Parts: sequence; C-alpha cells; structure tokens
Amino acid sequence: MAEQKTIYTQEGFQKLKDELEYLKTTRRAEVKEMLKEARAFGDLSENSEYDEARDQQAKVESRILELEYLIKNGVVMSEDDIAKNVISIGTTVTLKYKDGKEVTYYLVGSNEVSPLEKKISDLSPIGMAIIGHEKGDNVTIVTPSGEKEAIIVSFERTKK
Repeated sequence: MAEQKTIYTQEGFQKLKDELEYLKTTRRAEVKEMLKEARAFGDLSENSEYDEARDQQAKVESRILELEYLIKNGVVMSEDDIAKNVISIGTTVTLKYKDGKEVTYYLVGSNEVSPLEKKISDLSPIGMAIIGHEKGDNVTIVTPSGEKEAIIVSFERTKK
C-alpha cells in the first residue's frame, strides 16, 4: 500500500523543516549538556536530574523521527497546482452564516491546523464543505452538532 502524502502550504512545510533543524542542532546539544551535568551528580539510580534529562532526550528524538516522517511524506502545494478560481489549500475564505455572523478562515493542510489563528484543515467539516467552491456559493457544513448553512463572501490566495 502506498504511503499517504500530507499536503502542506509552503509556510507550513518550512515550519516543519525549521523545527527539525532546531531539534537536530540546538536542542540535541542542550539535552546532551543536561545529561553530562546530571551524570556529574553521581549515582544514576537515584538521580532525578538524570531521569529528567533522559526523558527530554527521548522526547527530542521522538519528535525528530516524527518530523522526518512528515517531511518525507509531505507534499507542498505549489502555485501551479492550485486553481485560482476556486477555494483550495492556501486560501483565505470569509463565510457568512445564516445567523449573520461572518468568519474568516485560512485553509491549510491537516498538520498545520491552528484554531486560535483560524487555520482550518482541508479535511475539517468546514474545509470539506468549501474546497472547490467560489465566491457567492451557498455551502452546507456537516458538523457533529448538525448542519450549518453559509455563503462564501470572498476568498483570496494567501500570500505567506
């Protein structure tokens, strides 16, 4: 079975690469120094500093492996891949719900989601409802709490 590729915006993919570089260079060195200092305290069997440093080392190495996997199996949406006349990943979209409330979202790949920044996944209920649509379209968003109706007020390619 082929590996499932994850779609990223250029910004999101670069963040993964930057984090990986930081962990491999800076953070690994910091943890190595923590281990060295903890060993200097003596008996490792009752050394909480050593245990904490080992925990940190395990977390760093685990995250490095995860990032390497995500990067290896990631695909960056290039400008050439993106239809300009419909909503797609990398698009900022403003929706107006039936209650009159307007909300603006930034549509991103599933590993770039950030609710506080209004970055929603293409695989989320809203993302799936709006992808491929254009300004003026009515959409039905199917959520666990029921269906919501909205109209696409505007959308534009996000320059990041």
